[in-house]
Amino acid sequence: MRKRRIFTTEFKREAVHQLEVGEKSPSDLARELGIPRNKLYRWKEEIDRLGGEAFLRSGSEKSIELADENKRLKKELDEAREDIEILKKATKFFAKDLK
Repeated sequence: MRKRRIFTTEFKREAVHQLEVGEKSPSDLARELGIPRNKLYRWKEEIDRLGGEAFLRSGSEKSIELADENKRLKKELDEAREDIEILKKATKFFAKDLK
């Protein structure tokens, strides 16, 4: 199974710019960039449709952000669980002295 490639916003914009300039055929440009030709056309359609808002919230970039946040939150949860266990043990320890 191939790993999904992630393209930056700058890469996409530059690829579309090169497509619009037309110095190379779309097939040659796609081959040079290592992407399918139809991907170039989809990126161009997105820029035409959304203008400056295109690619600002691409799925892959958002997925990376969510994965990073998920990792951070899991670490925070583990630390909170450790704190709770310590407090439970301390409560039991001090409760013995009260009896």
